[in-house]
Amino acid sequence: MRDFQINGRSAVYASNGMCATSHPLAAKVAIDMLQAGGNAADAALAGAVLLGLCEPQMTGIGGDCFVLVKPADGEQVMALNGSGRAPAGLSAADMRARGLSAVPVHGIEAVTLPGAIDAFCTLNAAHGRLPMADLLAPAIRYADEGVPVAPRVAFDWAMDAADLKGDARRFYLLDGKAPRAGQIFRAPGQAEVLRRVARDGRDGFYAGEVAEDMLSSLRALGGMHTADDFANTACTWGDPVAGSYKAHDLLEHPPNGQGATAILLLNILSQFDLAAMDPFGADRAHLEGEAAKLAYDARNRFLADADHTTRLAHMLAPETAKRLAGLIDMKRAMADPRPLTEAIHKDTIYITVVDKDRMAVSLIYSVFWGFGSGLASAKFGINFQNRGAGFTLEEGHPNEAAGGKRPMHTIIPAMLAQQGRITMPFGVMGGAYQPAGHARLVTNMVDFGLGVQAAIDAPRSFPDQDGFRLERGYDARVAADLAARGHKVVAPDIPLGGAQAIVMGDDGVLVAGSDPRKDGCAIGY
Repeated sequence: MRDFQINGRSAVYASNGMCATSHPLAAKVAIDMLQAGGNAADAALAGAVLLGLCEPQMTGIGGDCFVLVKPADGEQVMALNGSGRAPAGLSAADMRARGLSAVPVHGIEAVTLPGAIDAFCTLNAAHGRLPMADLLAPAIRYADEGVPVAPRVAFDWAMDAADLKGDARRFYLLDGKAPRAGQIFRAPGQAEVLRRVARDGRDGFYAGEVAEDMLSSLRALGGMHTADDFANTACTWGDPVAGSYKAHDLLEHPPNGQGATAILLLNILSQFDLAAMDPFGADRAHLEGEAAKLAYDARNRFLADADHTTRLAHMLAPETAKRLAGLIDMKRAMADPRPLTEAIHKDTIYITVVDKDRMAVSLIYSVFWGFGSGLASAKFGINFQNRGAGFTLEEGHPNEAAGGKRPMHTIIPAMLAQQGRITMPFGVMGGAYQPAGHARLVTNMVDFGLGVQAAIDAPRSFPDQDGFRLERGYDARVAADLAARGHKVVAPDIPLGGAQAIVMGDDGVLVAGSDPRKDGCAIGY
């Protein structure tokens, strides 16, 4: 039990349905959908689309999504890949010939096709109860009437506003400036787009006037996108990848997502007596940091579009984790084995919903960097993602940029299971941090017995290109100890990620946690 004299929040308990996400309006809309007779797929979809208006710097209809779905009548989880592909004309060789060593983060070359709307329509057709028009109605209303900007959103908006260019500045700035907390953000152009999707399904987005707006805008910016690229955008169903950790099973979205990285990371940690360490001490932070370097090194070598990933089984094999664990020196930090060659970003949105019939949905939705490419369509103001910056230009690499190919993605929804029963849909936002965040949340609960909210609240650390990031929740002695081991300890300028999770108890009670690093909450009924 938490100390009620110390600032914090309790987990949320309910028995019928639950939503946890990063903005209260989206959580409320999700619960409204459940109470109107919808299921978890309906609720998650309605909430996710609204999050594109509540947190437009993080996500939007010009982006991608991944979804894990556990149906009400079983434990077999399905993975829906709603990530778009590069336009057919994209070529790594052409970019190398122009002297580029990486895909420009905010260049037109980074704009891949938006896959989320096709995935949302597919999810609704396969698993929804309510018509798409009902699910989009709240987002349409908020887009027309406006959303008050929340504090964390305003903080991020101000950081990302400088990357907005051209038409995007008209649509995403107020009087040329990032909105302050409490100011109203409206997106009437997006409301019109959503009306067309409500009426015409995916064709309301990938064909007709909306597609022409996106296509003409991209071509005017120098893009090689074509009408066929938009028309051919299609999501795909698959099976999650899975790994075991101390009688628990972690289910992750398969490539081109980076979920396998979280499984490898836990496999490495399982070679150590993590539970004997201080949960907020230097040994644990050091071990997880070193394991992350090795797991991310494998990620950077192997993960790519599913059609180009060939070493997945090797990456997930217990023997691989044992060999990597042998490289860890508990007294000394190693150098990053293989630096990232593709761009990384800091955040996204995540929503999870469980309904009264115990369908569970884990959904993550993003435009990659803050406001994606910083570019938007001229008429409707659709913000284009820059997910193509997740490609590498290294010749022969599985993740080498190419036309019609999906880039390696950082966004990963997850679920935890025990003895064949799904026990917790969850996600940890935060760009490259996400696999480490998944492992941290799981070990907080499994090894250290923390409840879901306490596990989310706990301080985080992560080694990235700038150094070993240590949140302020750690004692100063931990930072000194880590520095003595050779880590370049830095204080992050933003929190590390943002987690949302719902524990599905075998007693029928739902217990949810929502990250105070964000503006959101968990709501149940």
